[in-house]
Amino acid sequence: MKLKEKMVDNAVVLELSGKIMGGPDATLLNDKLHELIDQGKTNIVADLGKVNWMNSSGLGILIGGLTTMRNKDGDIKLARATERIQSLLMITKLLTVFETFDTVEEAVQAYIK
Repeated sequence: MKLKEKMVDNAVVLELSGKIMGGPDATLLNDKLHELIDQGKTNIVADLGKVNWMNSSGLGILIGGLTTMRNKDGDIKLARATERIQSLLMITKLLTVFETFDTVEEAVQAYIK
């Protein structure tokens, strides 16, 4: 998994790409989220548009990240999930846990109050 970060309005967009399969990927995302929390940034959008594969460990990474952010009064919203990842979220009933959006812009707008 690769990770790029950019600020858009009041949210941090994390562009994830490649395969999300656990192991080092978990450490990479977890470390990034804790770094953002330390900076006071808790509005996160995970852009999944370039993720071409995710297994159950990858889902666990997202759930762990969501828990981390919600424990700090933040959130992770998912954007641009591919059809494969959308069906994975549906099968696992995680669509009821994560807010998902078709575009990064819609996800960022959801943070503006």
